Amino acid sequence: MSAPTRSVTPEPLSERAYVALRDRIVDLRLPPGATLREDELMREMGIGRTPLREALKRLALEHLVEVRPRRGTSVTDVRADDIARFAEVRAQLEAHAARLAAERMDDEMREECEALAADLRATDRDDAIALMRVDERLHSLVWRAARNAYLESTLEGYFALSLRVRHVVLDRVAARPQAAEEHERLLAALLAGDGRGAETVMREHVTGSARHVLDAL
Repeated sequence: MSAPTRSVTPEPLSERAYVALRDRIVDLRLPPGATLREDELMREMGIGRTPLREALKRLALEHLVEVRPRRGTSVTDVRADDIARFAEVRAQLEAHAARLAAERMDDEMREECEALAADLRATDRDDAIALMRVDERLHSLVWRAARNAYLESTLEGYFALSLRVRHVVLDRVAARPQAAEEHERLLAALLAGDGRGAETVMREHVTGSARHVLDAL
């Protein structure tokens, strides 16, 4: 007798729409100020109005789109004062997540840390794109290792805001070489189980990145 086939729950259409739209906003395919036309998006993405509007509500909560009654929906602008405000919040939450991650690191996460450290050593310190990709991987690792789904989902939203801003200024700024050093120190603290050290380095890293972006703006 063959083993029963395990059913796989399909990903909700609203989740697919949310991820697709968020990615387009973050990488500037949908630039700041762009008007979002529901009929065009429904046709392009092959979804109905309800899942699209559910996705837009999530993006509005994350401050990536603005829904204005009778005026439509548009991608939010990038403003220096907004960047400074969400960076303040993000620095505290990311630092807390780093502390939890160091304290809750298991063998699987430790192996992932070691692999990321090896990739970082092989990364050109002057390659802003490559360093940005390493940064994404490192933050994702920290959130998962913290083992707090509420914290992880909150930080994903803040990181999307931060990543969009970095795309906006990418052609105006050079790589930030000290970011790689901060990554190395953070990985070392995580591997050592040093919660206080990981917390301190992460806070320095997030605030330093925000200052770099604000200087470019």
